[in-house]
Amino acid sequence: MELIATLLIGALAGWLGAFIFKGGGLGLLGNIVVGILGSFVGYWLLGKLGISFGTGLVGAILTGALGAIVILAIINLLFNRK
Repeated sequence: MELIATLLIGALAGWLGAFIFKGGGLGLLGNIVVGILGSFVGYWLLGKLGISFGTGLVGAILTGALGAIVILAIINLLFNRK
């Protein structure tokens, strides 16, 4: 059950990150991967800054979306996507 929740949160975070970043969407599977990786990046980045979006589902999605935006920005810089 936790795996399904992780995939759903990753998909939502990746979709939200791609929606905010405009044009950074990588499809459903790509959004799930970016959202899950974005969660790690988001928790690390927010931890370094001493910020927390809270615990629970909403906090996890927002943190994952922030990390997804960072990952999508790096992907766009590396591959010069428009």
